[in-house]
Amino acid sequence: MSIERIKPLLAATSAIAILTACSGADVASKSWFLEAGSQIDEGGLGQPTAYNTGVQNGQINPAVAMANRFNKESQDTVNFAFNSSALDNTARAILSQQAHWIAQFPELRFRVYGHTDLVGSNAYNQRLGLRRAHAVVNYLVASGISRSRLEAVVSYGETRPLVVTRAPEMRNRRTVTEVTGFVGGRKPTVLDGKYAQIIYREYVGSAVPLPIISAGTAGSIGEGG
Repeated sequence: MSIERIKPLLAATSAIAILTACSGADVASKSWFLEAGSQIDEGGLGQPTAYNTGVQNGQINPAVAMANRFNKESQDTVNFAFNSSALDNTARAILSQQAHWIAQFPELRFRVYGHTDLVGSNAYNQRLGLRRAHAVVNYLVASGISRSRLEAVVSYGETRPLVVTRAPEMRNRRTVTEVTGFVGGRKPTVLDGKYAQIIYREYVGSAVPLPIISAGTAGSIGEGG
């Protein structure tokens, strides 16, 4: 086969490889490059206008809307080894994704809930769940998120299992990050077109290098899960 015929094939192969790599990009990263409000753009002005009107007249709760968006665009849960509050590589990757999303919306506040499985006493598991929640908050803070936006860390201990079993169960050993409201408790007006100013501000601020993240500290050996 001649060089002239091979070159187009190589170019096409490279394009396919690039498209394949891009398709694997996480949703949170892709959303960074979208225009403000594009997630509710149906091709016209009807849906965005109705959304902004609903926010302003109280028919739409903007905190709930942003919580739903966070759940859609970023994983909200990380899991832990038995009787540990250490963050493994998977947990750190998820929390880095969370931090990336949270940094885009500086007016939002978040809460981290710690959970355990049903092995061990309730009192011990309350403390273990709290350590896990603190480990997540500390990682997010080290990733550049203001601690003042990560409010009232709460531990549910063993009381809300995803899988009801007395045996060790990793799906129950978790933390969940949730949107809880807005900084200062004020109802925002920035979810309309003015929000582009905030996105631009965060875009400029994103040029600052992130700090080096150290591994989490493992929980002490004890009786819980």
